[in-house]
Amino acid sequence: MENLQTTYLGLKLRNPLIAGSCGLTNSIDNIKELANKGVGAIVVKSIFEEQINVEIEKVIKTGLGNVETFTKAPDTILSKRIYDYDEAYSYIYDFAKRNTLEKYLDFLKEAKKSIDIPVIASINCVSNQDWYSFAKKIQDTKVDALELNIYILPSDWRRSGEDNERIYYNIISEVRNYVTLPIAVKMGYYFSSIAQSVQKLSQTGIKGLVLFNRPYNTDFDIDKISLSHGSIYSSPEEFTHTLRWISILSGHVDCDLSASTGVHDHKAFIKQLLAGATTVQIASALYREGFDVIPEILNKTSDWMNKHGFTDVNAFRGKLNKANLENPAAIERVQFMKLYSGIE
Repeated sequence: MENLQTTYLGLKLRNPLIAGSCGLTNSIDNIKELANKGVGAIVVKSIFEEQINVEIEKVIKTGLGNVETFTKAPDTILSKRIYDYDEAYSYIYDFAKRNTLEKYLDFLKEAKKSIDIPVIASINCVSNQDWYSFAKKIQDTKVDALELNIYILPSDWRRSGEDNERIYYNIISEVRNYVTLPIAVKMGYYFSSIAQSVQKLSQTGIKGLVLFNRPYNTDFDIDKISLSHGSIYSSPEEFTHTLRWISILSGHVDCDLSASTGVHDHKAFIKQLLAGATTVQIASALYREGFDVIPEILNKTSDWMNKHGFTDVNAFRGKLNKANLENPAAIERVQFMKLYSGIE
Protein backbone atom coordinates (compact mmCIF):
# COMPACT_ATOMS: atom_id res chain seq x y z
CA MET A 1 0.00 0.00 0.00
CA GLU A 2 1.17 3.52 -0.78
CA ASN A 3 2.00 5.84 2.11
CA LEU A 4 -1.30 7.16 3.46
CA GLN A 5 0.10 8.52 6.72
CA THR A 6 -1.03 11.98 7.71
CA THR A 7 -1.15 14.36 10.67
CA TYR A 8 -4.47 15.63 12.02
CA LEU A 9 -4.88 17.86 15.10
CA GLY A 10 -1.19 17.29 15.70
CA LEU A 11 -1.77 13.53 15.91
CA LYS A 12 -0.07 11.00 13.66
CA LEU A 13 -2.62 8.91 11.75
CA ARG A 14 -1.86 5.88 9.63
CA ASN A 15 -4.31 7.23 7.04
CA PRO A 16 -6.79 10.12 6.64
CA LEU A 17 -9.94 7.95 6.95
CA ILE A 18 -11.76 8.56 10.23
CA ALA A 19 -14.79 6.78 11.65
CA GLY A 20 -17.03 9.74 12.49
CA SER A 21 -19.20 10.13 15.55
CA CYS A 22 -22.29 7.91 15.26
CA GLY A 23 -24.15 5.11 17.00
CA LEU A 24 -21.62 2.60 15.72
CA THR A 25 -18.82 4.21 17.74
CA ASN A 26 -20.81 3.75 20.94
CA SER A 27 -19.67 0.15 21.36
CA ILE A 28 -16.26 -1.13 22.44
CA ASP A 29 -16.61 -4.16 20.15
CA ASN A 30 -17.34 -1.89 17.17
CA ILE A 31 -14.47 0.40 18.06
CA LYS A 32 -12.08 -2.55 18.12
CA GLU A 33 -13.38 -3.81 14.76
CA LEU A 34 -13.17 -0.36 13.16
CA ALA A 35 -9.54 -0.15 14.27
CA ASN A 36 -8.83 -3.64 12.94
CA LYS A 37 -10.40 -2.74 9.60
CA GLY A 38 -7.90 0.10 9.23
CA VAL A 39 -9.37 3.53 10.06
CA GLY A 40 -6.85 6.19 11.04
CA ALA A 41 -8.81 7.43 14.07
CA ILE A 42 -12.21 7.09 15.71
CA VAL A 43 -14.56 9.80 16.96
CA VAL A 44 -16.61 8.32 19.79
CA LYS A 45 -20.36 8.94 19.64
CA SER A 46 -21.20 12.39 20.95
CA ILE A 47 -22.73 12.96 24.31
CA PHE A 48 -25.58 15.40 23.66
CA GLU A 49 -26.61 18.32 25.81
CA GLU A 50 -30.22 17.27 25.26
CA GLN A 51 -29.34 13.67 26.20
CA ILE A 52 -28.06 14.83 29.57
CA ASN A 53 -31.23 16.84 30.15
CA VAL A 54 -33.43 13.85 29.29
CA GLU A 55 -31.51 11.64 31.73
CA ILE A 56 -31.86 14.31 34.40
CA GLU A 57 -35.63 14.43 33.90
CA LYS A 58 -35.86 10.62 34.11
CA VAL A 59 -33.99 10.54 37.41
CA ILE A 60 -35.97 13.44 38.82
CA LYS A 61 -39.24 11.67 37.97
CA THR A 62 -37.91 8.51 39.60
CA GLY A 63 -36.95 10.54 42.61
CA LEU A 64 -40.43 12.01 42.89
CA GLY A 65 -41.95 8.56 43.16
CA ASN A 66 -39.14 6.83 45.00
CA VAL A 67 -37.44 9.40 47.16
CA GLU A 68 -35.96 6.89 49.60
CA THR A 69 -33.48 5.72 46.95
CA PHE A 70 -31.59 8.98 47.38
CA THR A 71 -30.22 8.34 50.84
CA LYS A 72 -28.14 11.48 50.99
CA ALA A 73 -31.11 13.76 50.50
CA PRO A 74 -32.66 15.33 53.63
CA ASP A 75 -34.92 12.96 55.59
CA THR A 76 -37.70 15.52 55.62
CA ILE A 77 -38.33 15.12 51.92
CA LEU A 78 -39.85 11.69 52.56
CA SER A 79 -43.00 13.31 53.89
CA LYS A 80 -43.64 15.61 50.93
CA ARG A 81 -43.08 15.74 47.19
CA ILE A 82 -39.44 16.21 46.40
CA TYR A 83 -39.83 19.27 44.20
CA ASP A 84 -41.16 21.17 47.21
CA TYR A 85 -37.58 21.26 48.48
CA ASP A 86 -35.00 23.13 46.47
CA GLU A 87 -32.13 21.37 48.21
CA ALA A 88 -33.45 17.90 47.38
CA TYR A 89 -34.28 18.82 43.80
CA SER A 90 -30.83 20.29 43.37
CA TYR A 91 -29.24 17.14 44.79
CA ILE A 92 -31.09 14.82 42.43
CA TYR A 93 -30.42 17.12 39.47
CA ASP A 94 -26.68 17.08 40.21
CA PHE A 95 -26.73 13.32 40.84
CA ALA A 96 -28.40 12.61 37.48
CA LYS A 97 -26.06 14.85 35.56
CA ARG A 98 -22.96 13.48 37.25
CA ASN A 99 -24.08 9.90 36.70
CA THR A 100 -24.70 10.45 32.98
CA LEU A 101 -21.37 12.15 32.44
CA GLU A 102 -19.45 9.58 34.48
CA LYS A 103 -20.77 6.77 32.27
CA TYR A 104 -19.43 8.59 29.21
CA LEU A 105 -16.06 9.17 30.86
CA ASP A 106 -15.79 5.49 31.78
CA PHE A 107 -16.57 4.55 28.18
CA LEU A 108 -13.83 6.86 26.89
CA LYS A 109 -11.29 5.29 29.23
CA GLU A 110 -12.21 1.80 28.04
CA ALA A 111 -12.13 2.86 24.38
CA LYS A 112 -8.68 4.37 24.80
CA LYS A 113 -7.36 1.18 26.39
CA SER A 114 -8.90 -1.00 23.67
CA ILE A 115 -7.15 0.33 20.56
CA ASP A 116 -3.81 1.79 19.52
CA ILE A 117 -5.07 4.51 17.17
CA PRO A 118 -6.23 8.01 18.21
CA VAL A 119 -9.54 8.20 20.07
CA ILE A 120 -11.41 11.49 19.79
CA ALA A 121 -14.17 12.34 22.27
CA SER A 122 -17.18 14.35 21.11
CA ILE A 123 -19.54 16.77 22.80
CA ASN A 124 -22.68 17.93 20.99
CA CYS A 125 -23.53 21.30 22.47
CA VAL A 126 -25.77 24.26 21.74
CA SER A 127 -24.83 26.44 24.72
CA ASN A 128 -21.68 27.06 26.73
CA GLN A 129 -23.24 25.79 30.00
CA ASP A 130 -20.42 24.10 31.91
CA TRP A 131 -18.80 22.17 29.08
CA TYR A 132 -15.48 23.57 30.15
CA SER A 133 -15.48 21.55 33.39
CA PHE A 134 -16.65 18.41 31.59
CA ALA A 135 -13.97 18.90 28.94
CA LYS A 136 -11.38 18.91 31.74
CA LYS A 137 -12.68 15.54 32.93
CA ILE A 138 -12.54 14.22 29.35
CA GLN A 139 -8.91 15.24 29.20
CA ASP A 140 -8.24 13.13 32.30
CA THR A 141 -9.43 10.01 30.43
CA LYS A 142 -6.28 10.26 28.25
CA VAL A 143 -8.18 10.44 24.95
CA ASP A 144 -6.20 12.06 22.16
CA ALA A 145 -8.46 14.96 21.17
CA LEU A 146 -11.87 16.52 21.61
CA GLU A 147 -14.43 17.32 18.91
CA LEU A 148 -16.94 20.02 19.79
CA ASN A 149 -20.01 19.24 17.73
CA ILE A 150 -21.80 22.59 17.51
CA TYR A 151 -24.91 23.06 15.41
CA ILE A 152 -26.84 26.30 15.69
CA LEU A 153 -29.97 26.53 13.54
CA PRO A 154 -30.51 30.30 13.06
CA SER A 155 -34.28 30.07 13.58
CA ASP A 156 -34.64 32.42 16.55
CA TRP A 157 -35.99 35.74 15.30
CA ARG A 158 -34.53 37.50 18.33
CA ARG A 159 -30.92 36.53 17.58
CA SER A 160 -28.74 38.06 14.90
CA GLY A 161 -26.11 36.21 12.90
CA GLU A 162 -23.47 37.68 15.18
CA ASP A 163 -25.36 36.38 18.22
CA ASN A 164 -25.38 32.85 16.80
CA GLU A 165 -21.70 32.95 15.92
CA ARG A 166 -20.87 34.24 19.39
CA ILE A 167 -22.08 30.92 20.81
CA TYR A 168 -19.34 29.14 18.87
CA TYR A 169 -16.69 31.51 20.14
CA ASN A 170 -17.93 31.33 23.73
CA ILE A 171 -17.92 27.54 23.79
CA ILE A 172 -14.44 27.37 22.26
CA SER A 173 -13.06 30.01 24.60
CA GLU A 174 -14.47 28.35 27.73
CA VAL A 175 -13.22 24.88 26.78
CA ARG A 176 -9.74 26.10 25.77
CA ASN A 177 -9.37 27.77 29.16
CA TYR A 178 -9.57 24.38 30.83
CA VAL A 179 -7.94 21.85 28.51
CA THR A 180 -4.75 21.40 26.56
CA LEU A 181 -6.25 18.66 24.38
CA PRO A 182 -6.26 19.44 20.65
CA ILE A 183 -9.76 20.63 19.78
CA ALA A 184 -11.70 20.27 16.55
CA VAL A 185 -15.01 22.01 15.93
CA LYS A 186 -17.65 20.26 13.85
CA MET A 187 -19.86 23.01 12.50
CA GLY A 188 -22.96 23.54 10.42
CA TYR A 189 -23.13 25.66 7.31
CA TYR A 190 -25.73 28.27 8.34
CA PHE A 191 -23.59 31.40 8.28
CA SER A 192 -24.19 34.65 6.43
CA SER A 193 -20.52 34.71 5.43
CA ILE A 194 -19.27 31.18 5.81
CA ALA A 195 -15.79 31.84 4.39
CA GLN A 196 -15.13 34.63 6.88
CA SER A 197 -16.75 32.73 9.77
CA VAL A 198 -14.67 29.61 9.13
CA GLN A 199 -11.51 31.67 8.88
CA LYS A 200 -12.27 33.45 12.17
CA LEU A 201 -13.06 30.17 13.91
CA SER A 202 -9.77 28.73 12.69
CA GLN A 203 -7.97 31.57 14.45
CA THR A 204 -9.40 30.81 17.90
CA GLY A 205 -6.66 28.31 18.75
CA ILE A 206 -8.51 25.17 17.70
CA LYS A 207 -6.59 22.56 15.73
CA GLY A 208 -9.27 21.52 13.25
CA LEU A 209 -12.64 22.21 11.65
CA VAL A 210 -14.99 19.45 10.50
CA LEU A 211 -17.14 20.48 7.53
CA PHE A 212 -20.02 19.93 7.91
CA ASN A 213 -22.34 18.83 10.64
CA ARG A 214 -25.14 17.13 8.69
CA PRO A 215 -28.62 18.24 9.84
CA TYR A 216 -31.45 15.77 10.32
CA ASN A 217 -34.13 17.45 8.31
CA THR A 218 -37.83 17.74 9.04
CA ASP A 219 -40.39 15.89 6.97
CA PHE A 220 -44.17 15.47 7.11
CA ASP A 221 -46.19 12.27 7.17
CA ILE A 222 -49.14 13.13 4.93
CA ASP A 223 -51.08 9.98 5.94
CA LYS A 224 -50.91 10.65 9.66
CA ILE A 225 -50.71 14.43 9.07
CA SER A 226 -47.88 14.66 11.55
CA LEU A 227 -44.25 15.57 11.90
CA SER A 228 -41.73 13.03 10.63
CA HIS A 229 -38.04 13.09 9.75
CA GLY A 230 -36.03 13.09 6.56
CA SER A 231 -33.38 10.59 5.57
CA ILE A 232 -31.19 9.57 8.51
CA TYR A 233 -28.24 8.52 6.37
CA SER A 234 -26.40 10.68 3.87
CA SER A 235 -26.54 9.89 0.18
CA PRO A 236 -23.44 9.65 -2.04
CA GLU A 237 -24.50 12.84 -3.84
CA GLU A 238 -24.21 14.96 -0.69
CA PHE A 239 -20.42 15.03 -0.68
CA THR A 240 -20.34 17.78 -3.32
CA HIS A 241 -21.48 20.51 -0.93
CA THR A 242 -18.54 19.84 1.38
CA LEU A 243 -16.24 19.39 -1.61
CA ARG A 244 -16.91 22.93 -2.82
CA TRP A 245 -16.22 24.51 0.55
CA ILE A 246 -13.14 22.44 1.32
CA SER A 247 -11.76 23.52 -2.05
CA ILE A 248 -12.53 27.20 -1.40
CA LEU A 249 -11.22 27.24 2.17
CA SER A 250 -8.15 25.05 1.75
CA GLY A 251 -5.02 27.13 2.28
CA HIS A 252 -6.96 30.03 3.81
CA VAL A 253 -7.51 28.74 7.35
CA ASP A 254 -5.18 28.34 10.31
CA CYS A 255 -6.12 24.76 11.18
CA ASP A 256 -6.78 21.35 9.65
CA LEU A 257 -9.92 20.68 7.63
CA SER A 258 -11.79 17.41 7.94
CA ALA A 259 -14.44 16.61 5.31
CA SER A 260 -17.70 15.03 6.44
CA THR A 261 -21.02 13.98 4.86
CA GLY A 262 -21.70 11.90 1.77
CA VAL A 263 -18.42 9.99 1.50
CA HIS A 264 -19.43 6.43 0.59
CA ASP A 265 -16.55 5.19 -1.58
CA HIS A 266 -12.92 5.73 -2.52
CA LYS A 267 -13.80 8.21 -5.26
CA ALA A 268 -15.45 10.68 -2.88
CA PHE A 269 -12.62 10.08 -0.39
CA ILE A 270 -9.96 10.93 -2.99
CA LYS A 271 -11.90 13.97 -4.20
CA GLN A 272 -12.05 15.46 -0.70
CA LEU A 273 -8.29 15.04 -0.35
CA LEU A 274 -7.75 16.63 -3.77
CA ALA A 275 -9.86 19.55 -2.55
CA GLY A 276 -7.51 19.99 0.41
CA ALA A 277 -9.04 18.01 3.27
CA THR A 278 -6.58 16.81 5.90
CA THR A 279 -8.85 13.93 6.83
CA VAL A 280 -12.21 12.52 5.77
CA GLN A 281 -14.90 11.23 8.14
CA ILE A 282 -17.39 8.51 7.27
CA ALA A 283 -20.47 7.29 9.15
CA SER A 284 -23.44 6.53 6.86
CA ALA A 285 -21.24 4.34 4.66
CA LEU A 286 -20.48 2.19 7.69
CA TYR A 287 -24.20 1.60 8.22
CA ARG A 288 -25.01 1.03 4.55
CA GLU A 289 -21.97 -0.96 3.41
CA GLY A 290 -20.64 -2.43 6.64
CA PHE A 291 -17.14 -2.11 8.07
CA ASP A 292 -15.55 -3.80 5.04
CA VAL A 293 -15.99 -0.50 3.21
CA ILE A 294 -12.93 0.74 5.14
CA PRO A 295 -10.26 -1.54 3.59
CA GLU A 296 -12.04 -1.19 0.24
CA ILE A 297 -11.67 2.61 0.31
CA LEU A 298 -8.06 2.43 1.47
CA ASN A 299 -6.98 -0.25 -1.01
CA LYS A 300 -8.62 1.45 -3.98
CA THR A 301 -7.11 4.78 -2.95
CA SER A 302 -3.70 3.13 -2.84
CA ASP A 303 -4.26 1.67 -6.32
CA TRP A 304 -5.29 5.11 -7.61
CA MET A 305 -2.17 6.70 -6.10
CA ASN A 306 0.06 4.08 -7.66
CA LYS A 307 -1.62 4.57 -11.04
CA HIS A 308 -1.02 8.34 -10.95
CA GLY A 309 2.48 8.16 -9.49
CA PHE A 310 1.70 9.59 -6.03
CA THR A 311 3.84 8.07 -3.31
CA ASP A 312 2.13 9.79 -0.38
CA VAL A 313 -1.03 11.74 0.41
CA ASN A 314 0.70 15.11 0.55
CA ALA A 315 1.70 14.72 -3.10
CA PHE A 316 -1.88 15.29 -4.22
CA ARG A 317 -3.67 16.86 -1.24
CA GLY A 318 -5.12 20.24 -2.31
CA LYS A 319 -4.14 19.74 -5.94
CA LEU A 320 -7.65 20.79 -6.99
CA ASN A 321 -8.42 23.42 -4.40
CA LYS A 322 -9.61 26.79 -5.62
CA ALA A 323 -6.14 28.31 -5.68
CA ASN A 324 -4.85 25.60 -8.01
CA LEU A 325 -7.79 25.46 -10.41
CA GLU A 326 -7.33 26.74 -13.93
CA ASN A 327 -10.75 28.40 -13.72
CA PRO A 328 -11.31 29.13 -10.00
CA ALA A 329 -14.62 30.89 -10.71
CA ALA A 330 -16.12 27.53 -11.65
CA ILE A 331 -15.96 26.33 -8.06
CA GLU A 332 -17.90 29.39 -6.84
CA ARG A 333 -20.46 30.17 -9.54
CA VAL A 334 -23.27 27.83 -8.61
CA GLN A 335 -25.38 28.13 -11.76
CA PHE A 336 -22.32 28.10 -14.00
CA MET A 337 -21.82 24.45 -13.07
CA LYS A 338 -24.83 23.56 -15.22
CA LEU A 339 -22.54 23.87 -18.21
CA TYR A 340 -20.63 20.85 -16.94
CA SER A 341 -23.78 18.80 -16.58
CA GLY A 342 -24.72 19.13 -20.24
CA ILE A 343 -28.23 20.25 -19.32
CA GLU A 344 -29.37 23.56 -20.77
